[in-house]
Amino acid sequence: MGIHTIARRPSGVRRNLTAYGFMSGALFCFAIFAWYPMVRELILSFQQTNLVDPPTWVGLENFQTVVEDPAFGQAWMNTIAFTLLALLCGYAVPFVIALVLNELRHARAYLRFVVYLPVMLPPIVAVLLFRWFYDPGPGLFNQVLDFFGLPPLAWLDSSSTALVSLVIVSTWMNLGSGVLIYLAALQTIPGELYEAAELDGAGMFKRIRHVTIPQTRLILLLMLMLQIVATMQVFIEPFMLTGGGPENATVTVAYLMYQYAFTYGGNYGAGGALGMMLMVVLLAFAAVQLRLTRSNDV
Repeated sequence: MGIHTIARRPSGVRRNLTAYGFMSGALFCFAIFAWYPMVRELILSFQQTNLVDPPTWVGLENFQTVVEDPAFGQAWMNTIAFTLLALLCGYAVPFVIALVLNELRHARAYLRFVVYLPVMLPPIVAVLLFRWFYDPGPGLFNQVLDFFGLPPLAWLDSSSTALVSLVIVSTWMNLGSGVLIYLAALQTIPGELYEAAELDGAGMFKRIRHVTIPQTRLILLLMLMLQIVATMQVFIEPFMLTGGGPENATVTVAYLMYQYAFTYGGNYGAGGALGMMLMVVLLAFAAVQLRLTRSNDV
């Protein structure tokens, strides 16, 4: 018996080496494209450099520069407002659409494709498409308002509508991913639970409240965390559609980082300091939510 065990060991080692070999490729990609940039950003936040001359250590001077910037508070307020508005649309709407698609018996595959189609478009293409939609002249949205006899809106040119307009773009671009994830979670719910609820006289809303939501709670919490982390890093929409305007109404933290690094004379240190602040906030939020999720599981 011992001889057979010894004979089987080399094959087990080879299998583990193969697994480690495949895993090392993923770890290498993470190290190059994820971990190294974070470490590099941390170092830059304490340096003054233009990426050409040798850097000089300046301590917390970059953080002080960022905090004293008048746009600092506005950027955080805009980012938080964008995140909250995106939660109302981009978090709840996909779940409702998934509930509807899950109940359909015909054309389900086609509707899934239609819902997921915006995700397959490059983000720049989607943003440029909405730039035409928002055009104050021949834009589609104002044409629709005119058809119903309503006055046109300055979608991107008014501080009262610009941020909401960006939320609409972001929601449309990312709708399909959320819908498919929710659909996958809904299809794992045993049908017997719904049958038992129907026998107890539960209507549609009670079944959703007492069966669907409890059974998908972990997915809902995970999607909530991913939604907040993604929306607080919003950059493409304000960069391509509004340039942070009008009157800094759409300047976000990520866009302000870009301005420090590539607009304000290449102040990479200040951009890195602002990026570290954003990362700390997101890490704190993720840690709190994971702790609450773990405590609920227990």
